[in-house]
Amino acid sequence: MTISPAQARDQWVAREAEAEAMIPLIGKLNRENHVVVSIYGRSLINKSVIQILKAHRFARQIDTVELNPSDSLKVLNSLQGLNLGVCSIDIAALWHAFEKSDSADLEAWLREELAEVIDGKGKNEQAPQDVVLYGFGRIGRLLARILLERSSGSELNLRAVVVRKNSDVDLFKRASLLRRDSVHGAFKGTIRVDEENNIIIANGTPIQFIYASDPADIDYTAYGINDAIIVDNTGRWRDAESLGQHLKSKGVKRALLTAPGKGMKNIVCGVNDDTIEDSDLVVSAASCTTNAITPVLKVLDDAYTVEHGHVETVHSFTNDQNLIDNFHKGDRRGRSAALNMVITETGAAKAVSKALPQLEGKLTGNAIRVPTPDVSMAILNLQLEKLPADKDELNTLLREASLTSKLRRQIDYTDSNEVVSTDFVGSRAAGVVDGLATIVTPKNVLLYVWYDNEFGYSCQVIRVLESMAGRTTPTFPRAES
Repeated sequence: MTISPAQARDQWVAREAEAEAMIPLIGKLNRENHVVVSIYGRSLINKSVIQILKAHRFARQIDTVELNPSDSLKVLNSLQGLNLGVCSIDIAALWHAFEKSDSADLEAWLREELAEVIDGKGKNEQAPQDVVLYGFGRIGRLLARILLERSSGSELNLRAVVVRKNSDVDLFKRASLLRRDSVHGAFKGTIRVDEENNIIIANGTPIQFIYASDPADIDYTAYGINDAIIVDNTGRWRDAESLGQHLKSKGVKRALLTAPGKGMKNIVCGVNDDTIEDSDLVVSAASCTTNAITPVLKVLDDAYTVEHGHVETVHSFTNDQNLIDNFHKGDRRGRSAALNMVITETGAAKAVSKALPQLEGKLTGNAIRVPTPDVSMAILNLQLEKLPADKDELNTLLREASLTSKLRRQIDYTDSNEVVSTDFVGSRAAGVVDGLATIVTPKNVLLYVWYDNEFGYSCQVIRVLESMAGRTTPTFPRAES
């Protein structure tokens, strides 16, 4: 139906008003009940009117129709009186589940659907888990951003950052790097520096900066930090014995490595995080590429059984490479990262078996570093025991996995014929399947998976951190098996 310019304008203004009405409801649920509200994985916490409307528009990629803000507002208003306990709620998926039900009473249906968290406010809540970031590079600062954006409703409490002091203005430099990022944009919030006490106050959260070069020398209890989980994002130590230095510090309970680790469990959240036990004092969150491909491989292996495959990663350059040609201990990495495609090795394919043991010895891998600062792609060339009938069958399987399975936080899906790498900057998924690029032949399948090797990986690290801390929360509607 054609509408006039005036009608289109009136419709937009009405939707703006509905989005404005949502903001205090979303904020109150997050602040008072620790409830995170999202639309198909896109968090609505601290979002503007336009960002909320864009999230509603995005829903058409999933449901073929745009989510009506008035429907979301009905759900949010109904949630206010339920006295909810800690949880995550996808209002788009929840609304469409209600539409498919036989119920005509939204509040009554919600009471049944959310029964396990209704009247749960303040019940069984644990004290926030103290978290310390050891290192403040690319991953460290993104971890800080993620923790800070959700601080009002989070059970993870960022208490401190440990770095080496590089200059007399080190703290101001660190604050500036947190405030501004050439890839991920400006920090969403306010930052102040308390130079006298070596503290950066971000969004009201005081973060103690501790200057040290040896983990075992730090007494965290002197800063009021107890039973902390140390997130080591330096890449300096990668085996259990070396990383165990953190456990010698007063106030430390466990350590998490943001790189592949030896002698410890390598965890890909969504795949094998249920194997983390209290006795696992040192844990690895594996690599960005392993996190990107393992959830997709699990879906394929469950459905078709992977017999053999090769993973080729087209990976953005990293800080390990040289900007201009110079000596480097690694092969080829001494050549200018900004000017060259560089073939290098990757252990990601072999590391998959640490999360999916049934794929041991079935995958090979290689990597090409390219002159882009962020967002990479994994190309999976797989031989399967049982081949899908066609491309549509395979894409439908992966699309459904991204919407309703237990891996929906890890796997995203797109079938746009215009997307390029920068469109995935800030993606919170471990990997995004590019459906239009999927190829199915009589002998094999090829899948193309985008991933933000910085931010998407950091989101996975946070999820592992939640599992280690025992702070995972129920998500509604419940995922299918």
